[in-house]
Amino acid sequence: MTAAATLDCQHCGACCAVFRVSFYWAEADDAPGGTVPVALTRPVGTLHRCMAGTEARPVRCAALQGEVGRSVGCGIYAQRSSTCRSVQPGDEQCLKARAAHGLESGAAGITSADQAFSEHTSALR
Repeated sequence: MTAAATLDCQHCGACCAVFRVSFYWAEADDAPGGTVPVALTRPVGTLHRCMAGTEARPVRCAALQGEVGRSVGCGIYAQRSSTCRSVQPGDEQCLKARAAHGLESGAAGITSADQAFSEHTSALR
C-alpha cells in the first residue's frame, strides 16, 4: 500500500496551514468564470491573489475548518483554487506540510520528520 493510499485529507489539513496559497487573480469569483470567493482572498501583486490567512505566519487558510491533524474540511472545497487542487495526498507538498506539523507520512506510522532524517543519514553513507 502506498503512502498516498493511507493519507486522508479530511484528517490532515496540513497543507492549508503551512503554505501561502497563491493563484491567478481571475480564479476569484469577481472575474468571469472565477470560483474562489474574493472575500477570502488577499492581493499578491497585480496578477495574483492568495487565500486570506496564508499571506503571513502563522499560516492558516481562512477556508480551513477544524483542527489540523484531527478532523478538517475546506469551507469552499468545490470553489477552491487550482493551487489547492494541485496538492495530492502523499505528494511532495503534502509530505512537507505533514512534516511541518509532525504528522505521519502514511508509511507504517513513521513521521515525515523521521523519514526525512532517515533519507538524510542514508545519503551521508
